[in-house]
Amino acid sequence: MELAKITIELPPELVAKIAEDIEGTSFTSVEKFVESLVLQKYPELRKPDYTKEEEEIIRERLRKLGYIE
Repeated sequence: MELAKITIELPPELVAKIAEDIEGTSFTSVEKFVESLVLQKYPELRKPDYTKEEEEIIRERLRKLGYIE
């Protein structure tokens, strides 16, 4: 399920402060930083890292290696 994107207005001073703080980090924009914070607060909204099929393949490999039963 892809979530629709909306626009949220923030005070320019806040945006400037965030932009300054994320300079030199892996965040490519203020929007990505804010999105990251929101997803930390609501982890149930995150996209899964793996599909169910990929997860089963990983589990099977770990079973064969003896890491899980």
